[in-house]
Amino acid sequence: MKNGRKNEIVIGICVILALCFLFYGIDYLKGMNVFKPANYYEVTYTDVKGLSVSAPVTVNGYKVGQVVSIQYEYDNPGHISVELSLNKELKIPQGSKAVIESDMLGTASIVLKMAPNQNFHKVGAKLIGETSAGMMDNISQNLMPSVAEIFPKIDSLITALNTLVSDPALLKSVKRLDGMTAGLDETINKINKSMNGLPAIVNNVDASTANLKTLSEDLSTLSAELKTLPVDSLFNNVNVISQNLAEMSHELNNPNSTLGLIMKDPALYNNLNKTVQSLDSLFVDIKKNPKRYISIKLL
Repeated sequence: MKNGRKNEIVIGICVILALCFLFYGIDYLKGMNVFKPANYYEVTYTDVKGLSVSAPVTVNGYKVGQVVSIQYEYDNPGHISVELSLNKELKIPQGSKAVIESDMLGTASIVLKMAPNQNFHKVGAKLIGETSAGMMDNISQNLMPSVAEIFPKIDSLITALNTLVSDPALLKSVKRLDGMTAGLDETINKINKSMNGLPAIVNNVDASTANLKTLSEDLSTLSAELKTLPVDSLFNNVNVISQNLAEMSHELNNPNSTLGLIMKDPALYNNLNKTVQSLDSLFVDIKKNPKRYISIKLL
């Protein structure tokens, strides 16, 4: 009998320990640390946006607690009571708000918006609850109406594009563009062929440059030879000749000089003219009557 009772006591203790481990294990898996002291607060919402137990509670992105229970208020229809477990060191200023926010995947969490107040809520107090619009709500409220307005414009744009594409003028323009492209290709080919002859031109330029260099050297030699010529005596001779020509011109223009009289005396000209005429008449007469002027005697 005693051994049977001992076994029953041992089994009972094991069952109690197992239940305790099960209870605390479930809380641990939910993220609740039952051994860590915490303060509890209550928040009431009209829409929890899929908020679940063990959802995190953050301040400026830092986790300071979590949701421990969510219950519908049957005595206050349309409202849902949420209990928060927050770090014991955290003090919540009066006027702060517990806002439910949802991420892109729709997972809800509570963000504490701290009020700038030096008076703090007592532990177990009821906080102000708000629900912010999620990303999908913003899309449905802001983006979808804009998209609905854009659809008719897109339809009009597609209609205009169809009209433009079916226009024969566009096809002709495309064909002309193809022709222009072909002409451009031909021009590029001609330019490439012309560029093939560029080395010969470069060679000719090099040869011309060499010739210019030779010419420059010859001019340098000529300049050196000109420097050695008696330029001063040459200029002196030119000056003497110029003076002589000036004196001769002066003599020709002077009516009192011999050359001036020869050049400007009409009597001399007339006498010379008469003398020439007389000589001409004499030569004519000699041709006609040579015996008159030449006598031949035979011995």
